[in-house]
Amino acid sequence: MSKEVLINDLVIRFSNVNGTGSASANDMFAKSIFRMGIPVTPKNIFPSNIQGLPTWYEVRINGKGYLGRREGIDILLAVNPQVLRRDVDSVRPGGYFIYDNSKQLHREFIRDDINYIGIPMIELAMANYDVPRLQQLFKNIIYVGAIATLINVDVEVIKQVISEQFEKKKKLIPANFQALELGINYVKEHLDYPLPIRVEHMDENKDKILIDGNTATALGAIYAGATIMAWYPITPSTSIAKAFETYCKKLRVDDETGKNNYAFLQAEDELAAIGMVIGATWNGARAFTSTSGPGVSLMNEFIGLSYFAEIPVVLINVQRGGPSTGMPTRTQQADILSSAYASHGDTKHVLLFPSTPAECFEHTVQAFDLADRLQTLVMVISDLDLGMNSHLSPPMNWDDDRKYDLGKVLSAEDLDSLKTQFGRYNDVDGDAIPYRTIPGTHPTKGSFFTRGTSHDEFAKYTELGEVYVRNVDRLAEKWETAKDLIPAPEFYQNEDESTVGLLFFGTTTYAALEAMDLIEAEGINIDSMRVTSFPFHAAAVEFIENHEKIVVVEQNRDAQFRSLLLNELNVNPNKLISVVNYDGMPITADLIARTIKDKLLIVKSASLP
Repeated sequence: MSKEVLINDLVIRFSNVNGTGSASANDMFAKSIFRMGIPVTPKNIFPSNIQGLPTWYEVRINGKGYLGRREGIDILLAVNPQVLRRDVDSVRPGGYFIYDNSKQLHREFIRDDINYIGIPMIELAMANYDVPRLQQLFKNIIYVGAIATLINVDVEVIKQVISEQFEKKKKLIPANFQALELGINYVKEHLDYPLPIRVEHMDENKDKILIDGNTATALGAIYAGATIMAWYPITPSTSIAKAFETYCKKLRVDDETGKNNYAFLQAEDELAAIGMVIGATWNGARAFTSTSGPGVSLMNEFIGLSYFAEIPVVLINVQRGGPSTGMPTRTQQADILSSAYASHGDTKHVLLFPSTPAECFEHTVQAFDLADRLQTLVMVISDLDLGMNSHLSPPMNWDDDRKYDLGKVLSAEDLDSLKTQFGRYNDVDGDAIPYRTIPGTHPTKGSFFTRGTSHDEFAKYTELGEVYVRNVDRLAEKWETAKDLIPAPEFYQNEDESTVGLLFFGTTTYAALEAMDLIEAEGINIDSMRVTSFPFHAAAVEFIENHEKIVVVEQNRDAQFRSLLLNELNVNPNKLISVVNYDGMPITADLIARTIKDKLLIVKSASLP
């Protein structure tokens, strides 16, 4: 079989059993590739139970920086007999299947078009470690050493990563080094190496970091001035809470007194969590909560209160597979409509769509300013892939001179200087945003009572239809004001050159940009735009209007983002072409390119130059 040479362009998948400690070993492998200066992105594909079910860890390595998922596995390392059939089938023709040959591989798993490499991982572990648990743990390091040797990973880099991993448990470092050497030596003594599919040092990761979106989000909240987080545990957002607490212990403790300058509250449920946040922000603090789709569903009643009482709230929604409990540990973008119009009645909410960890940081900071400025709930919409997986990202930058935008908050002096009666819901400036006061600002003046029932400009209860209409119409006008404050979309061409535009958002960006290059290589050129926010920015509306066809890429069954465009912009439905993926895995460039080519054949003669 001819063996294709691929340098710094491969996908490796580790097939393990959940709860066996493999994730840590696999993560150290991915970090070592990053330290070699090679663009890399890992994806931990794990079940929603504690242990025993199959788990995969997929590493995309690409010197050109294509870091979305790609179809076909180049090298699969299999140590889980439960899914051997599936694992063997996933290897692309010409690829490599590495297995534990402590036991013979049954002939039903043999394919003629792939290469097999046997390594006696468990035998090596049992021969060198007496305790069964240690045998299992160090088997993971043995295979890291073996596969690192096979694809030419710098062993000294791996050792450095191991040393850092066990910095606080130094006595474990020699044993891990020993396991690593067991794998290395076996390959050197029994196999041909390196493989034609391998890695070489590069220098492409300058000014880049490897970090997950949830950690970046938590840091964004801290730098935005958040001092309160109320939450209820739910995958895949829980690590935001963990990171917020971890970094608050470093950054939110008074140096002189040693007292905490933050409150970290685990509520009894999601509804209670957002209620605490509303109470805290009404009292002048910057507070937030994080959750996923099921949590947003439970929070709907208080989301409506935030909207109607005009109380700033920041909510982080890390999307997962639904409906109901769905697939808690798989990724989707299926909360678009339920987030945009959350709660009953006529409501609309500002949404921000980050695509990198650096944007998770920045969008979270912006969310606090927008919430205060607009006096409403702002939701940062992430997903499991971005939130829980490490991504190559620009660093997170902070300007110490940056000022928070607290919006229209009146001081005691402001209240004393008013010539007319203060009206909590009175539009003084014509931008539909009223002024507010913080409880305790003034002993007698201001508005310190709020309600979710209908009210007039002075916060007095009313059921007069004309007054209610005046109020909700003002809220609609405030939505128009928001369009001038939200982040603008990003374009990937200097000027429009095609009559077809590609629209994407969030984590579909990685695959969409690679798909653009794939179809361009076949002579199809289209313009592209990444939407970063809702309501839709004027530049996004102009892009849609200027193209005859818009291809909308999203990760849900019902093309929810397309529906949002139709609902908000009154676009001709025939203009919007959907590319959807909803199997719980990140969308691939191959699927996007293939769907675009198939669907553009219908309009190619009319729509492409």
